[in-house]
Amino acid sequence: MSEPRERPKLLVIEDDEGLQRQLRWSYEDYEVFIAGDRPTAIELLRLHEPEVATLDLGLPPDPDGTSEGFATLVELLTLRPELKVIVASGHGARASALRAIELGAYDFYQKPLVIEELGLIVRRAFHLAAIEAENRRLRERTPTEPLEGLITAAPEMLKVVRMVERVANTGVSVMLLGASGTGKEVLARGLHARSARRDGPFVAINCGAIPVNLLEAELFGHEKGAFTGAIKSNEGKIELANGGTLFLDEIGDVPFDVQVKLLRFLQERKIERVGGRREITIDCRVVTATHRDIEAMVKAGTFRDDLYFRLAEIVIRIPSLNERIGDAVLLAQHFVQKFSAELKRPAKQLSADAVAAIADCPWEGNVRELQNAIKRAVILADGRRITAPERLCDGDEIAIASAVFTFRDPDSTLRAENVPLLVVDASSGDIWVNRKPVSLSPKEQALFDLLHRNAGKPIGKHQIAEAVWPEYRLQVFDYQIESLVKRLREKIEPDPANPALIVTMHGRGYKLVM
Repeated sequence: MSEPRERPKLLVIEDDEGLQRQLRWSYEDYEVFIAGDRPTAIELLRLHEPEVATLDLGLPPDPDGTSEGFATLVELLTLRPELKVIVASGHGARASALRAIELGAYDFYQKPLVIEELGLIVRRAFHLAAIEAENRRLRERTPTEPLEGLITAAPEMLKVVRMVERVANTGVSVMLLGASGTGKEVLARGLHARSARRDGPFVAINCGAIPVNLLEAELFGHEKGAFTGAIKSNEGKIELANGGTLFLDEIGDVPFDVQVKLLRFLQERKIERVGGRREITIDCRVVTATHRDIEAMVKAGTFRDDLYFRLAEIVIRIPSLNERIGDAVLLAQHFVQKFSAELKRPAKQLSADAVAAIADCPWEGNVRELQNAIKRAVILADGRRITAPERLCDGDEIAIASAVFTFRDPDSTLRAENVPLLVVDASSGDIWVNRKPVSLSPKEQALFDLLHRNAGKPIGKHQIAEAVWPEYRLQVFDYQIESLVKRLREKIEPDPANPALIVTMHGRGYKLVM
């Protein structure tokens, strides 16, 4: 006989006994623990470790205020930072909401309670908690991965790891191809660590960062007096890599004359220092990398084909971060912990909208761009939670500006050529902006229809999620809704200077104002 499935744990912190009973009955799918004050809530948190909590700010001994509620919120998140706390209050809703989110609350709900709406927020909180728990499990497994320093769970990147493992002990030359910031040096170091040369040196040089007139001396070394300023003999990077691995990053930036000397070294495994006559035998493995289209350079004659064939015995192509499904969020969680510790900042977490923003961002600068964005967010975030407005993805506007629409009767207004307008045909549903037809995506059309049907009435974000993403409504984040509103506004705004119909924020949702 199979054991009953363990239910998710929900902590309800509410001093009203009638609401306590109502909430317990409403959440049959969860194991519900009820607390009427702060000490009881802390005791239940320590004992049962719930994933989600709902918190009424009006707790004794301050049932008519919010001080005890906020103190409870701070203590809950201090003891369990990953806890998703949904705060409910009727006291100064806007100010309380801002303070609650700043202190790290997952969401805010204004009383009076509507059980169905609060239930949807609770389900979304449990869904996010499950995602974060899976990310933590993946991070804990990371140190056992074959390539130290590489954090990934994406199948595309795991294929690259398997390829690196297969060629590590062969001794062949490997070329890593990928955009800047994709982790080419991390893979090169991993390849060295898995090879028979692991006890030898790993010597890296960025060929694109060194002036052309100095690159030859940096690679091959030089004798005393070889050129002005050469006051003593120096070993080059190739010589220093003897017995280990030489990593030539940005090999596509090597000038043509230096390519000739590199080819001779690869053929004979011997070098001569600049200004020297003595041949020096070198035993090292060569790994190269570039973000350039090296094959196109070979065809264009800007990179020697014979050198390319020597360097590219094995070619490994590294996917961009945008192609590594799920890795952006996984890496972001790692960087939040890393920089919080390094910068001695309070432990922080990513909010739901920040997770959605990270997942949606193209990250053209790949891991390096993501790392810089998270570091900046850790520094600038005021509370315990990093939210999307911390500019996690440059160029994405998070706040929603007012949207300006004008509804008129098509029969009378299509002839008014000088009037900026938006027209909706009541029979067909077609839309014109300034007498030009507008084409909306299915999601934009669903949102427009919802707002149009309910003109003048507040529309909650949960209603938008139900209407636009009915099959995925529990997985929809605020950022996705706000981004959709922004795209719709940009398509159907007739004239920002002459507003006649406005979509504005209204509490936790949107309102079409005539």
